[in-house]
Amino acid sequence: TMGKAVAAVLTLLLISALRTQGKALARSAIELRCQCIGTHSRFIHPKFIQNVNLSPSGPHCKNVEVIATLKDGREVCLEPTASWVKLIIKAILDK
Repeated sequence: TMGKAVAAVLTLLLISALRTQGKALARSAIELRCQCIGTHSRFIHPKFIQNVNLSPSGPHCKNVEVIATLKDGREVCLEPTASWVKLIIKAILDK
């Protein structure tokens, strides 16, 4: 049973680590740094996405940042090089 307890703890740690991956930093009034501390590359179905913000690279951040607001209110930084994210970016730019 000790092995099961260790496995349960490791599973919980892994779940909490995955939850923090790809989260956006809280935005300040003046955004002088990157908002994304990590990115999420696994596919998220569009029905779960409420809004997508695209921030081009610039003096505040060298990275292009794609931040999706999910319908449950969470903000997730998407990996701009993922093929499904590229399709979202193209759709935004084509509007």
